[in-house]
Amino acid sequence: MGTLLSGPLLLLIGIATALALGCIGLAFSGGGAARLSKRAERLTRRGRGETQVALTLRRASEGGLDVMLRRALPRPDLLRQRLARTGRSWTIGGYVVACAIVMLVGFIVALLAGLKALLAGFLALLLGLWLPHLFVGRTIKRRLARFEALFPEAIGLMVRGLRSGLPVTESFQIVGREIGDPVGEEFRRISDQIRLGQPIEQALWDTARRIGTPEFNFLVVTMVVQRETGGNLAETLENLDQMLRRRRQMKLKIRAMSAEARASAMIIGALPFIMFGLMMLVNSRYVMTLVTTHPGHLLLGAGLTSMTIGTLVIAKMVRFEI
Repeated sequence: MGTLLSGPLLLLIGIATALALGCIGLAFSGGGAARLSKRAERLTRRGRGETQVALTLRRASEGGLDVMLRRALPRPDLLRQRLARTGRSWTIGGYVVACAIVMLVGFIVALLAGLKALLAGFLALLLGLWLPHLFVGRTIKRRLARFEALFPEAIGLMVRGLRSGLPVTESFQIVGREIGDPVGEEFRRISDQIRLGQPIEQALWDTARRIGTPEFNFLVVTMVVQRETGGNLAETLENLDQMLRRRRQMKLKIRAMSAEARASAMIIGALPFIMFGLMMLVNSRYVMTLVTTHPGHLLLGAGLTSMTIGTLVIAKMVRFEI
């Protein structure tokens, strides 16, 4: 153990730790970032351009690392938009800090497992880029699933409000108060933008781009077409409500029918790792040949590659778009 963490290797780990701590300091050096970002989000964009006050507040809410990355990354807005879809107050700086911490932990664990520094660095880089990306993706998926589950209730509440004589903007406010998050949160944001003078179509399209779900796009298209052509909005939204409920029922039916294939994929994917763990308990020296020798590295790489391809193929086979 002392030989493993001595000399240049210990220096390398120290430098990596210092870099991670430096990233943490930069990420949280903005001061009042959460409060200012909420104020910036509540400010409207007039027409298609963002007001200067909103732009100023948004830049003030960014931490030091966010400012550096906004200048360094070629397209930081895409990452910022993806983080915004999680519904959390995550920043680009915090995301980079998470990647750096995962890389550092993965590098140290790989070194303790007996891997060479070059291979350990490569594996740590892969883990640092993949695990935070996977976590953000799963967070977005869970939020969208809850949004799609509550969205038909919001449409039904809007229909009842319109039939009772309320205007559309008042119906948005009622949905924001009565429906749980994330649907209520998005409708409250729409109401704030409309009260501050933004056109209703622009507020809806901004929300549609931020959420990125077809269900909300249906609502936006329905309301835009109805405002241009006229007609009974309550009846149109009621038809949309019925269509969304049937769409959700079809999704649940497809998920139930593909449950067996998904379970088979998880079992097949987990078996090699389970057998590896059991063999480690029985004869660890025999199994560590895969980890400590060059032919073993090649076999591990080939096995992981084939498993990844097979898992992706099975996942594609059981995924249906409605």
